[in-house]
Amino acid sequence: MLNSLVVGVLLMNLFAAALVVARAPVYRTRLYRPMLLNLVLSAAPLVVLGVAVVVVLPLVVVGVARPVVATIAAVLALVWLLLLPNSGYLITELNLNHRREGERVPEWYDVMLVLVLAMSGVLTTVLNVFLMQLVVLAVVRDDSAAALASPQARLFEAVLLLLVAFGIYLGRHVRLNSWDVKRPHVVLGKVVAHLRSPGAGGNALGFTLLGAAFFALMYLVVIGPVIQGLVDLEQLREATRP
Repeated sequence: MLNSLVVGVLLMNLFAAALVVARAPVYRTRLYRPMLLNLVLSAAPLVVLGVAVVVVLPLVVVGVARPVVATIAAVLALVWLLLLPNSGYLITELNLNHRREGERVPEWYDVMLVLVLAMSGVLTTVLNVFLMQLVVLAVVRDDSAAALASPQARLFEAVLLLLVAFGIYLGRHVRLNSWDVKRPHVVLGKVVAHLRSPGAGGNALGFTLLGAAFFALMYLVVIGPVIQGLVDLEQLREATRP
């Protein structure tokens, strides 16, 4: 199940990239590079998670001191969290603003393009959250599938998805990027100034809550069956164990 999930998400991202790249030569128009950049940034959190698995899990296995492992894991987790909204940000491509007058690209092609882009971002986001759950369980040495369905896991997911939605809002409306964190005082100033403008606070709250709810529902649809399958498999093994 997990293999199918990972392969499916990767293929969706490749499909999105192929549509973006093919648009230029097929319809003899310019390559819309911002979409490709957004796709690369969308995949960045998965790369960080891959690094975390390669670096952190072997340290846990060989018994390196917990403070050392925790410090390395915390740094990688912070980088991952800062990059994570880039995946969900692809839902903001659900418009046709990239179309230019005089282009011969059929509207149906661009509609399909933005739909695939958005779905690739959604699937990458929920996969990231799920894989982070698995990494956290591995670090705390809890190999129980039931832990993935615990109230603590639900709370963890909810917090992450709220942060993702708020990060998307900041990226779209305050025009912040993940790397802007290098100047935290500038970021804080921009966010405060924006939220003080008329109506901005309500818009930020509304987008964050609705966006998080949307991602939570997608998580339930996509990841829920995987977790249930793992729990059922674990229960079956327990029942048949001599």
